Amino acid sequence: MGSTRLEVLSNEECQRLLEGGVMGRVGVTVSAIPEILPVNYTLLDGDIVFRTGRGTKLHSATSDAPIAFEVDEADPVTLSGWSVLVVGFTEEVTDPEDIAQALAILPDGWVPHEHENVIRLSPSRISGRRILRDTTG
Repeated sequence: MGSTRLEVLSNEECQRLLEGGVMGRVGVTVSAIPEILPVNYTLLDGDIVFRTGRGTKLHSATSDAPIAFEVDEADPVTLSGWSVLVVGFTEEVTDPEDIAQALAILPDGWVPHEHENVIRLSPSRISGRRILRDTTG
């Protein structure tokens, strides 16, 4: 059985991994209960932007509480992978030009034509980890 190593990712590597993704998870608190919800996202001027409909994500994004955003990749065969966690505050994008710019580069929403609200997450903290497993030993 091989050895396992945990690598702390640099800010630059976290940014590179965020830039390469299209699907992540938003972690919010609703009535003191944590919820994790999938979103399609992109980066815009260093911020994470995603669409949402009316409901939990939109309510949480406009409640002045920090949220978590996570993107990862795992290989179940080698038991290796990486994870990037972003924590920050969000706001609903309301300027029509900013909305148009975001919608032009965002992947399609989960439910077409129901996720037209755009949320912008400004990172306060970014961290990442990679688990590497040597399977040769």
